[in-house]
Amino acid sequence: MLSRLMSGSERSLDREFSCTVRLLDDSEYTCTVQRDAKAQWLFEQVCQHLNLLEKDYFGIRFVDPDKQRHWLEFSKAITKQMRSQPPYTMCLRVKFYPPDPATLKEEITRYLVFLQIKRDLYHGRLLCKSSDAATLAAFILQAEIGDYDPGKHPEGYSSKFQFFPKHSERLERRIAEIHKSELTMCLAMQHFFHLPHLALWYYRGTGGFISSNGERGEINLSYHFHLLSSQDPMTVCL
Repeated sequence: MLSRLMSGSERSLDREFSCTVRLLDDSEYTCTVQRDAKAQWLFEQVCQHLNLLEKDYFGIRFVDPDKQRHWLEFSKAITKQMRSQPPYTMCLRVKFYPPDPATLKEEITRYLVFLQIKRDLYHGRLLCKSSDAATLAAFILQAEIGDYDPGKHPEGYSSKFQFFPKHSERLERRIAEIHKSELTMCLAMQHFFHLPHLALWYYRGTGGFISSNGERGEINLSYHFHLLSSQDPMTVCL
């Protein structure tokens, strides 16, 4: 009797596994997945957990034992794509940056794209002119601490936040200036998604980011170029 129960338990373990998906706010979603389940099923579970309707911009990424990043192919079984044994840990990330972020309809979608841009800036995967970098960082600062308050925010308050891998004191001062003079909490996210240059940026990092052309097509960009603008030259934001 005991052997039959153990045998049944082992068969159950063979049929399913645990999978954890790290979300863009660094929280985690964990679920039990059938061994033959396709990646599309896992993606739908994550989107349902987030109440995410504008799904086309997102994907699930994993890192193989050689530290190489890959996107899950939704039409294939998860186990057929993994190069290690479960349990698995993956990440939800923006796979397609929208050509015009201002057209995003759902607040959760805008928030997740915002978190992805914040992450890319911090890890040095998104390069831009210093003026644009200061504006982006000021919006991030606004989201972190709200409106500028001289009683709460003494000189040099922005230096406590790390927006980029490294940056100059001049850029740091400019971030604080924008935050002090131009932003209010209620308009920060709205203005963020109406930045003139944001609609022109197409990003592809080493994980295989691709830009959508708005018609569900894909535009493959140079593997080593992180940010392209059709009008302005690109400079590293230091």
